[in-house]
Amino acid sequence: MSKVRSTVVIDAANVVGARADGWWKDRAGAARRLHEELLVADVPGDEIVLVLEGGAKAGARPGKDAHVRTVHAPKDGDSAILAEATKAAEKGRRVTVVTADRALAANVGAAGAVVVGPTWLLDRLDS
Repeated sequence: MSKVRSTVVIDAANVVGARADGWWKDRAGAARRLHEELLVADVPGDEIVLVLEGGAKAGARPGKDAHVRTVHAPKDGDSAILAEATKAAEKGRRVTVVTADRALAANVGAAGAVVVGPTWLLDRLDS
């Protein structure tokens, strides 16, 4: 019996915004720090997808580093997050989306994803 693979899709803007650390002064730097933390964090998932939008895209190049795949949203982050979650669910993966955005949560939930808030991820980064 094969193990169901899992994907965690991260709304980077939402996670970064949950920290009161001056991220608004340096969006790219905040995205870079989040990417670096994800590389060494104990986040349950076979693949971590970090979705960056706007100025945060300068913080991490698109592509794969170890188990973290960075996606630069071509338009808005929500559309890219929904697309990544849908694609993973269609492959039969167990999908978790990290966001506090209620509209996005409803959309990815309808696509089969479980939604958790930024605190779920931040607790794993801080440990």
